[in-house]
Amino acid sequence: MPIPHRRIRGKLLYTSDHAGREGTERGREYFTLSIAADGRRTLRACTEIDDAPNVLRDVTLSLRSDWTPEDAFVRLSVGDRFMGSSWFRFTETLAECEGYTAAEGRISQRWPLARRLQGFGTHPIQADAWLTSMVDLCEAEAGALPFRGEYDNLLMCSLDHRGASGPMLMRFEKPVKLAFIGRERLSVRAGTFDALHYRFAETTDDGSGETRNEPGRHPPYDLWCTADGDRVCLLAMVKGYMMTRYELVEYECLEARD
Repeated sequence: MPIPHRRIRGKLLYTSDHAGREGTERGREYFTLSIAADGRRTLRACTEIDDAPNVLRDVTLSLRSDWTPEDAFVRLSVGDRFMGSSWFRFTETLAECEGYTAAEGRISQRWPLARRLQGFGTHPIQADAWLTSMVDLCEAEAGALPFRGEYDNLLMCSLDHRGASGPMLMRFEKPVKLAFIGRERLSVRAGTFDALHYRFAETTDDGSGETRNEPGRHPPYDLWCTADGDRVCLLAMVKGYMMTRYELVEYECLEARD
């Protein structure tokens, strides 16, 4: 039977970099990407954070061929208790959410937009890798590196650093700071890849300014994704109080077939 879309399957292992816990498994992420012939793509991810209170998140996120968000679904449990379940849709002029959360009950949001969103943060690490598409690589590589930009045309489903709130439409008070560091050749447990290196850093590059879970003060977050156009997360590391690492340990690419 013909399969007109490409499929990528992977697993990210979450481990600790804290002193005395180095390399200890603290969670995992299973994801599938499907890429249609017209360039639209969908991420299906299940993320598990074991550290108390544990977090279980199921996400479906779809992007248009220009990498702008089209729709999403997020279901969240914290401490093995239901937190919320919400559906999101984005047009050129509107961001909308229909959902139910344990804290707020039934929610219905309609936020007007001046232009189509560049990104929507849903908290799987693979979804963060897709957010790097906000950086114009042609512009970034035309000058000196690192290339540092600020991006305010995005929304989130949670401003908690672990994504453990909501899910509903939320907005950062300040633009997101995202830098392109450069191209690298990177080896991880899933293999060796040509990679693009990015860094999210809201205040400092060394993590000295971020000591707690507070919106606008996420510790520096380095992320490497594949340079092949799919932006599969290969490795990510967070400094500051979080001291955590995410590594691609399983990878499978299935091409479309006639």
